[in-house]
Amino acid sequence: MQLNILNKKTLIKQVRDVMTMKYKNALFVGRFQPFHKGHLFAIEHILSESEFLFIGLGSSNKSHEERNPFTAAERIQMIKAALDGAKIDPKRWMVIPIPDMTSHYLWTKMVKMLIPKFEIVFSNDPLTLKLFEEENIPTKEVPLERRKRLMATEIRRRILTGDSWKELVPEPVYDLIKEFNGEERIIEINRTK
Repeated sequence: MQLNILNKKTLIKQVRDVMTMKYKNALFVGRFQPFHKGHLFAIEHILSESEFLFIGLGSSNKSHEERNPFTAAERIQMIKAALDGAKIDPKRWMVIPIPDMTSHYLWTKMVKMLIPKFEIVFSNDPLTLKLFEEENIPTKEVPLERRKRLMATEIRRRILTGDSWKELVPEPVYDLIKEFNGEERIIEINRTK
């Protein structure tokens, strides 16, 4: 009998959580080069307001470059490992690769073609926000967590200079970057530029 009471309480809480959510489907676009704790904070925040999150993997067609050292497959592995490590229900999110295009106008059309219906776009990139606003899709900035330190650019800089960066990424992401020889790749890419 006690089990039924616990199940009812859990069910009531879940129903209340869904009823207080503002959005059914949200989109969060990023390059995640690499995925870091700021990204994780953003996803947790967005999921507190949305039933489901499409994670748009920007620049999916780029890798082995100074700003884009990791492949789309590697970044998807990083995101999955970090969200699994944070115990975020995999039924509440999906990663969809989004390649770059030379036309911003066509890029937003492509995103709408690739991603099933979404009601809002979360981002802190001014261009992304503007492009979707021009498409009459609501946008919202994501609260930032320790922005000066939690930036992929800062992580790549620290890797190049030999400074500590492990504390800026979820532990499973650190392990994957080591497995991918990501540090060596970033150093090599910057050596040849």
